[in-house]
Parts: sequence; C-alpha cells; structure tokens
Amino acid sequence: SMGRLDGKVILLSAAAQGIGRAAALAFAKEGAKVIATDINKSKLQELEEYYGIQTRVLDVTNKEQIENLAKEIEKIDVLCNVAGFVHHGTILECEETDWDFSMNVNIRSMYLMIKTFLPKMLTQKSGNIINMSSVASSIKGVVNRCVYSTSKAAVIGLTKSVAADFIEQGIRCNCICPGTVDTPSLQERIQARPNPEQALEDFLARQKTGRMATAEEVAQLFVYLASDESAYMTGNQLIIDGGWSL
Repeated sequence: SMGRLDGKVILLSAAAQGIGRAAALAFAKEGAKVIATDINKSKLQELEEYYGIQTRVLDVTNKEQIENLAKEIEKIDVLCNVAGFVHHGTILECEETDWDFSMNVNIRSMYLMIKTFLPKMLTQKSGNIINMSSVASSIKGVVNRCVYSTSKAAVIGLTKSVAADFIEQGIRCNCICPGTVDTPSLQERIQARPNPEQALEDFLARQKTGRMATAEEVAQLFVYLASDESAYMTGNQLIIDGGWSL
C-alpha cells in the first residue's frame, strides 16, 4: 500500500527519544527514507531495527559535523529540526552560561542545519523544513521558562523568515508549537524538581483537557507537514496544545 511519504528523504534531529523518535517511526511507517540523528548513540541505535530508518550520530551545535553529514546526503526532501533544551527559571535564575547553552541548542542549531541543507533544496528546486517551537514562545507567557520561551519565539521568527525568503524557489518552512508533551525529558525534569509529585500535579493542572499530549500525537502533525497534503502551507506556527494557549 502507498504511504503518505513514499520516497521522501527526511532528515531529523533529536530522534533518540520523545517527539523526535515518535516522528522518525511515523515517517518510516508512511514510506519515507528516514535519516535519524541524535547525540545519544546508544538510544539512537534502537531505531535501526525499523525498516526505512538509518541513523547518524550528530551534535546539531557542531558546524563541522553537520557539514560532514551533508556531504553524505545527496537528496533531501524534508529537514526536521527537533533538538531542544528546556531551562527552568526566570531571567534572574538564568545565568549567562544557561542563556548561551539554551540559545545554542534551541535556535543556533536550526540556523546551522538550515544554512547547510537549504542549498541542496534550492538545487532540487523543492524542499520542506519543519522546526520545533513551542506554545511557550511569542504565543504564551509561561512562568519559569524565560530563556526557553525566548529561544522558541526566535524559532517562529526564523521559520517565517525562511518561508518568506525562499517561497518562490519551491521551499516551504513551518513550525510546530506543542504544549506539554509526555516525554522522557519531561519525566526527567519532573523528577529533578524538589517535589516531583507536586511538579507533576502542577503540569497536569494547567492542562484543560486533563492530560498531556503524547509524542505520537505531535508526530502525526509532523507527518502532515512532511506530506504533500500540506503543500499550500508555509510560514505557519501550528499549535497542538490541548487548548493550553486559549
């Protein structure tokens, strides 16, 4: 049977766990050839048992590694920038090292990836970029998410800029803005709080639907944006947050 992504080559970051992993599996299930990257080699290798997925260890903040990977990839239809880090705290609790680290992982990495792979797409006269933003951005002010929200607002700005600059050359660029998603990284952040039970209650209390999103639900939005079904969409911020931003 035909998949929604048959024959498409999709490169994505942060594929070892959470939303990235769910997206990689969903892409492969729909017939894509997936190049799944992550900095976590052991977790990433678990994906190799799935048909259609090949893995590459990649630090998306390392320009040289990105450029070396680009030399290996002849064709690329979809670039998915998923890697990110969530810092907890207000501006007063955000040291310069925290600021620099978050901005480096959350937005500079996307700058490097797009700058490296966009020329290939322009040569092909077609390409599709999907960036991971968040409702915690220019969409909604969220407590204790200062540098995270700043970086994710920057992702929306980057998305719209790339979309506007290259629309006539066959490139489209959108970003996904989830609310709270039940992922391994979220569970780690909850466990790291002084009172994990209270932290979990706090996360659930802000969900008007009474639950968090699953990584698989967000992955389905990735599939839609990666497919030709969304061919007329570019420069958009797609919110999937269970009504949190209402």
